[in-house]
Amino acid sequence: MAKILVLDDVLDAVILIKKILQKKGHEVFAFTEEEEALHCAQSNEIDLAILDIKLKKMSGVEVLEELKKTDPSIRAIMLTGYPTLETARQSLKLGASEYCVKPIDKDELEEKVATVLKD
Repeated sequence: MAKILVLDDVLDAVILIKKILQKKGHEVFAFTEEEEALHCAQSNEIDLAILDIKLKKMSGVEVLEELKKTDPSIRAIMLTGYPTLETARQSLKLGASEYCVKPIDKDELEEKVATVLKD
């Protein structure tokens, strides 16, 4: 199964996503701090990053930009509780494959992860 990095500034969201994905057999690296997540991505081969757009110090889009520098082939799903056309455009331009709106729907998340990992 896949190695998935999850980054959200809300611990409950990180725990929820981790539980959902671990039940599907994925190895999940979960973080609430941007630096820790970026460090993890530098020392592990990550198949997919699930990033919240609104974080503490950086935006999820900026984190995606950094991840792409480390591994241009990394795939990403962006999360947001505040969907706007601009953030969707930015995310897709940087290579995010999907976009999920919070609150997270378990079935939608599983479906999008499966789709992105198939590509």
